[in-house]
Amino acid sequence: MRFMIIIKASKDSEAGIMPSQELLTAMGNYNEELAKAGILVAGEGLHPSSKGARVRFAGDKRTVTDGPFAETKELIAGFWLWQVKSKEEAIEWVKRCPNPMPGTEAEIEIRQVFEMEDFGEELTPELREQEERAFGQSRKH
Repeated sequence: MRFMIIIKASKDSEAGIMPSQELLTAMGNYNEELAKAGILVAGEGLHPSSKGARVRFAGDKRTVTDGPFAETKELIAGFWLWQVKSKEEAIEWVKRCPNPMPGTEAEIEIRQVFEMEDFGEELTPELREQEERAFGQSRKH
């Protein structure tokens, strides 16, 4: 099972305040643990929303809004993609994570990633083939 581990933004991350060397070291050590355990698929930090944009869809119309965005607690500061056996295993790994926003209250969200099999009969052989062409081996976890 793949899970996306979502690190929620804080006022500091949205202000563009970079992590301390201490936090970078702690996170580097944690990432090495994840890699040694064989569960780390990907992981990255994100620039603040002030450097981003949103595209709103309304029928055929597309509206672009540049950041920053107001709801800090709903924004994402970074993520990992893990391959684990269960949600419980993902929770146990998250509990071992250094506080991503030292000195403040932080939140990490855990969400399971859909696998092709989850779509059942709606995923025809043609759609499965198209998916494999588009994503190749990266989806065969």
